[in-house]
Amino acid sequence: MKRVMEQVRALHRLEPASNDHLAALRVAVSVAVPSLLLMAAGRAELIIYAVFGALTGMYGRNEPHQLRLRHQARAAVVLLGGVAVGVFLSVNHLHSWWLVGVEAVLAGAASVFADRVRLRPNGPFFGILALGACASVPASIPWYAALLIAAASAGFSLAVGFSGWFRHRAWQRSAARSRQPAEPGAVLIHAVRYVLAVGAAGAAGVLGGSGHPHWAMAAAAVPLAGADLPSSVRRGVHRIVGTFVGLVVTAVVIWPEPWSLAALWTRWPVQLPDHPAVLLALLVVLFQFTTELFMTRHYGLAMVSFTPVMLLISQLSAPIDPGVLILERGVETLVGALMGITVVVAVRRSGSRTRTGLLGSTLFRPARRAGH
Repeated sequence: MKRVMEQVRALHRLEPASNDHLAALRVAVSVAVPSLLLMAAGRAELIIYAVFGALTGMYGRNEPHQLRLRHQARAAVVLLGGVAVGVFLSVNHLHSWWLVGVEAVLAGAASVFADRVRLRPNGPFFGILALGACASVPASIPWYAALLIAAASAGFSLAVGFSGWFRHRAWQRSAARSRQPAEPGAVLIHAVRYVLAVGAAGAAGVLGGSGHPHWAMAAAAVPLAGADLPSSVRRGVHRIVGTFVGLVVTAVVIWPEPWSLAALWTRWPVQLPDHPAVLLALLVVLFQFTTELFMTRHYGLAMVSFTPVMLLISQLSAPIDPGVLILERGVETLVGALMGITVVVAVRRSGSRTRTGLLGSTLFRPARRAGH
């Protein structure tokens, strides 16, 4: 019982800050500039591609500039690969089981790459998310144009992340990230987990008649990034609780009632742009800032902000009834996170199937850099 209570307390423990505002500012700028340029051009529906490219800035947050540049360049491969495959599926109208099969297989392949180059945040989560989201919105421009927007946004994010170098201009030829060789067996098991969890969650979404099975697949990937079994379970719980609170925040923004922010925007006494999409774009930038502000300190709090980011860019790309949007996101997140936790518990290395491993208080304190 003592160990259980320790884990309950760990769920609401806020880790100490470590220049989180600087990393959050870099990511916010990376998202804001391409998004607002697209808004100014009257193409708010294309912001989704810019945002996924800009998420390159979430990687290597505390590393020296030259190492961050290399780290983020590798992360861009995963993100842009997800965007490219997602747009391909969308352009060719390959949905439902096609999406599930392709995303599950590529999740396994991206897991191997992420483990080999040691991406931080851990794993291919954002690439999986980009693939599913881009596949699930209609492509209003040619595939290469969508990929170009994402690539340009990623390039800008790389420039923002490296810009601080100009203050010191110190390049160390021998600088390298501390490397711990990945065990081939562990890498393989991790990849198998991703294939099983993402595939099972997507299948459940399709069989359940969801219009957004990619949300379940993304949620299933979250527990897999944990450093150990306890942290994986905690990440899954944080994902569920944080998402549900984030859905309330989203409802306050877009619900079709006079009290919502979208409705108040149109009735504001000060002269504001008429189109509510401007409000949504500005909120995407704000919520992305607060997401990164808490990402390494408390994953659940970060999800309170990240959930509106994903739903708002979805509404900008392909608006649907807010009630359906919020309900499906909640259900898919619950199903996906539980699937991910189940796979983590079921597929483990020998010798780890112990009660102490699940509830051990020392294992339940992963390093802050364990991933997003």
